Amino acid sequence: VQLQASGGGLVQTGSSLKLSCEASGFTLGDYAIGWFRQAPGKEREGVSCIAGSGGSTIYSDYVKGRFTASRDMAKNTMYLQMNSLKPEDTAVYYCAVRKVFGIPTQYCPINEILREDDFGSWGQGTQVTVSS
Repeated sequence: VQLQASGGGLVQTGSSLKLSCEASGFTLGDYAIGWFRQAPGKEREGVSCIAGSGGSTIYSDYVKGRFTASRDMAKNTMYLQMNSLKPEDTAVYYCAVRKVFGIPTQYCPINEILREDDFGSWGQGTQVTVSS
């Protein structure tokens, strides 16, 4: 199970950016996939979680209404469309597989709280920098 995030870059406030998370070794729709981010000097925080095939998506309050997670099953890739970007969105963005007791699952956290410890198989992150 491997994930690789890409698509980051340097943009201005108010701009949009679309991140990709390509999966290898498994079918993306089989598991719930989370997006997280880590800003310098801060802990990694959850951004969104998209459940397995046909499931729902949850978002953290600080990105709700601006970010949209989606999945292209044919390309085995998921995306994070980020609109109305703010300087506080600057971070390294990661994708990861939702796990329960270390076992991948198709379900996002039922309490909609995205904790780093509930995810695994972290991919290499991609840097997003939003200038003011």
